[in-house]
Amino acid sequence: MNKLLKTRNAKTATPPTPGATRRPRRILVVDDDTGMRKLEAEVLIRYGYQVDAAEDHTAGWKALQAHTYDLLITDLDMPRLSGLKLVKRLRDARLALPVILASGIMTPQELSRNPWFQLSGALLKPFSTDQLLQMVQAVLRAPDSPREQTAPPSDRQSQPLAGDLRL
Repeated sequence: MNKLLKTRNAKTATPPTPGATRRPRRILVVDDDTGMRKLEAEVLIRYGYQVDAAEDHTAGWKALQAHTYDLLITDLDMPRLSGLKLVKRLRDARLALPVILASGIMTPQELSRNPWFQLSGALLKPFSTDQLLQMVQAVLRAPDSPREQTAPPSDRQSQPLAGDLRL
């Protein structure tokens, strides 16, 4: 079974300004729930993001090593290895990638008490598509940490909480 779902970039919701050659932001979504993973990917694609989706920590880590991303959105509660293990692995590799953690069991306040996660944001499940998009947009344009393309592990280094995915 293919653990990494590659998706094509859809047309952007708002047309680019004339002369703009900005590349679409690339996002990796890691979630063991097939429906949630597909829904998040479809929503982000609809708004012009380029999205890859992985069904677990292992597939997500392989994608992070093979490709360059602007943002990681990962589920907290996954079988075998949690989203926090993926974040820890990412931080141990010193990747400068913003991370949004989605959880139905851990509140944003609990996450903020653990600064070593270096999370850029957290979404409390269930969350709305508007909350997802607002969080992604806020994280990708935040000036306090690198938001441009982050290379897979090699020699690079690094670094608004929300709460309900209803269409």
